[in-house]
Amino acid sequence: MPRIPPTARKALLTLHLVTSLGWLGADLVLLTLGIAVQRGADPAVFYPVGAVVGTVLFAPLSVLAWLIGVVSALLTPWGLLRYRWVLVKLVITTVMVGLVLFLLTPNLRHAGALGSALPARDRADLVIAPAVSTTLMIIATVLSTYKPWGRRQAARTTTPTAPTRRP
Repeated sequence: MPRIPPTARKALLTLHLVTSLGWLGADLVLLTLGIAVQRGADPAVFYPVGAVVGTVLFAPLSVLAWLIGVVSALLTPWGLLRYRWVLVKLVITTVMVGLVLFLLTPNLRHAGALGSALPARDRADLVIAPAVSTTLMIIATVLSTYKPWGRRQAARTTTPTAPTRRP
């Protein structure tokens, strides 16, 4: 597996942090807009803004954060499948990116088009989805910070040992 020099690794980590933090920030904006509408703000104003944020920032940043994270894992000693925390983070992020691209972004566009005519049940989704997403991003951040669980069993390298003698 190719390794990259420390300077390139730090640049890749910086890119990953910037895109991930941008993704989290855009998510918090969507959550704020959804809560504002629930508390009485004009959906005809707030939902079109949410559609723009979701389309222009949220979706592209989610894909970039995932892509840079995968590249970073492949080019650093952590590996993509060696450590449980990396694998869990990969699964969380992959599921989130799929939900962002195929569920949330279309829902945001739909809400932006309907504005005030958006049904109440759909309005709740525009609060629940960013709340869950924010929680999952915080979990991924905790995993990156604490790196729990150690290496996966399959990823451990076996060291040759001297045969044991039986008495």
